[in-house]
Amino acid sequence: MPGRHRCRRVGCQPSFTSFGPATAGSSEPEETILTVDEFEALRLKDLEGLGQNECAAMMEISQPTFHRLVISARRKVAGALTHGRTIKIEGGHYRL
Repeated sequence: MPGRHRCRRVGCQPSFTSFGPATAGSSEPEETILTVDEFEALRLKDLEGLGQNECAAMMEISQPTFHRLVISARRKVAGALTHGRTIKIEGGHYRL
């Protein structure tokens, strides 16, 4: 079913919800929104070092869905770091 979003299981809310460059002046950097489920995918795969199948099982989603989440999250983080944007963690389809 197109457009259907199953709630993804996350272990906990992030302790910090905004990361960004130090500002020198009055202009605020642009924002990149990283969803809570994308954050959880990065945490499990890149910080905890778990395999994709294990991560997907922990989040109660399919492995292809997990793969799309982690690729999207990595692209957003890389873009924010490259272009000096603030990363905000909010929203998404998840449950604790």
